[in-house]
Amino acid sequence: MSKVTIYTTQTCQFCKMAKMYFKDNNVEYIEKDVTTNAALQQEMIEKSGQMGVPVIIVGDQVVVGFDKPRLQELITAV
Repeated sequence: MSKVTIYTTQTCQFCKMAKMYFKDNNVEYIEKDVTTNAALQQEMIEKSGQMGVPVIIVGDQVVVGFDKPRLQELITAV
């Protein structure tokens, strides 16, 4: 399975839903909380072109928001 990184904030409900989805599907991920970290905010914007969270990186694919069908497709791809 590809490496998964999720950019989050502490109050984002869609971030919490995505992390719960990963937990329920035994997907290991790295969480990067951009709430107060300007360097991580800039990193997220450079990778996605977006300022909103969640931004989820699966391998080299960028998913903006909690797009469950797209995530399912990416995490089950061999």
